[in-house]
Amino acid sequence: MGQDGVPDGTAEGGGSSVTTLDVTWAQAWTRAAAQVVAEHRDELVELDRQIGDGDHGENLHRGFTAVLAKLDGLTEPPGQVGDVLKLVATTLMSTVGGAAGPLYGTAFLRAAKVTATERLDAAGVVAMLEAALEGIVVRGKASPGEKTMVDAWTPAVHAAVEAADGGAEPAAVLAAAATAAEEGAVATDPLVATKGRASYLGERSAGHRDPGAASSALLLRAAAEAAA
Repeated sequence: MGQDGVPDGTAEGGGSSVTTLDVTWAQAWTRAAAQVVAEHRDELVELDRQIGDGDHGENLHRGFTAVLAKLDGLTEPPGQVGDVLKLVATTLMSTVGGAAGPLYGTAFLRAAKVTATERLDAAGVVAMLEAALEGIVVRGKASPGEKTMVDAWTPAVHAAVEAADGGAEPAAVLAAAATAAEEGAVATDPLVATKGRASYLGERSAGHRDPGAASSALLLRAAAEAAA
């Protein structure tokens, strides 16, 4: 609470325009992500069963369950947003099998490196999302249109940049990113996979949603809801 009676990080007047996101938000995002993965575990398993190994939902659920255990077991509260994201990254890398562990782990690790701060403004949120996408692209060597999680993250980053450039606050930037990611995930339905295990199916991969794009949309929506 500031000396003027207005909560820190909030704009006076409307009362709900949060100008920065802090470590509390990062932890809330982590917990929301774990919850949404648990709620959609079976859905993600089924999506992956159609064009992959069928373990995407179970792997992510195991990973985020481990993340929560690590978060709850901290003896000292994290001081920076990046501390939370690094914990997520390292835990996912060590507990999630298949491609999801390295991809999400790298995304969160890259994001952690650019969020070594107590608070994120709109530009900081954009930098975080851009770093995560860069990590996924570098690790997975994928491009838009190949029916991967990149097809959710790329429009998410573009929407975040546009929102921030238009003066949106961090929560609105994340909301725009989440909506674009959801649309991007749906747009993978008709695509023919040319990357990853789904590419083995060739034309038969068309008509199915990419599970990585679907889980990406869920995680970004969790980030937005935690900010809201």
